[in-house]
Amino acid sequence: MIEVRKVSKRYGSKNVIEDVSVNIAKGKITSFIGPNGAGKSTLLSMVSRLITKDSGEIYIEGKELHKSKSNDLAKKISILKQANHINVRLTVRELVSFGRFPYSQGKLNDEDLKFVDEAIAYMDLEEMQNKFLDELSGGQKQRAYIAMVIAQNTEYVLLDEPLNNLDMKHSVQIMKVLRRMVNELGKTIVIVIHDINFASCYSDYIVALKDGKVIKEGTTDEIITQPVLKEVYDMDIQIETINGNKICVYFA
Repeated sequence: MIEVRKVSKRYGSKNVIEDVSVNIAKGKITSFIGPNGAGKSTLLSMVSRLITKDSGEIYIEGKELHKSKSNDLAKKISILKQANHINVRLTVRELVSFGRFPYSQGKLNDEDLKFVDEAIAYMDLEEMQNKFLDELSGGQKQRAYIAMVIAQNTEYVLLDEPLNNLDMKHSVQIMKVLRRMVNELGKTIVIVIHDINFASCYSDYIVALKDGKVIKEGTTDEIITQPVLKEVYDMDIQIETINGNKICVYFA
């Protein structure tokens, strides 16, 4: 379990995250939703220790985050941020292989190669694994970065807007892969996501944020309601049930 206790973060005079507490259960998909500027990505970055918190505590399986060594943490938590810029010209396979660095320190063994192969297959990248990243579309690059995270084989997987630059087919593919990673491999996945219908259809638990605070958290049935979404997004959102899923109609 990841426990966030009364965590805050300021940039200058602005409270980006203010006194947030939330528990992230193991073996589930937890989605952070909310409007732009709600603090979703900042909270995710603090959980992964990419940025430091100003106050509060974060525990992973009962151990304070700041007490973990970086390499040990990299074997437990992987994170994919929105912006990925690599200045070196790499192939897809070389990028995915970076996911094994906490274990291999750059010297890949047979087990590392097995994880790389499996991650490439998971993301349907076999035919382009020897292409350079600058030869790929935005969606193909995103799938390669997610494959790198999968190859890292951590118990906790944190993804910041993983559906960026993806068309409908590949967005669904990735969400199905994440669902499979939880159901079959027991991973714990935390996603920052803008599309509330993907959050509704694939999440076990949803944390709704606004202005740096948790407005409400709970199951899909508890969060995907008109009153909660009105409070979070300042919109009247119609909700329909289709094939057992709550679908938000917000474009009418």
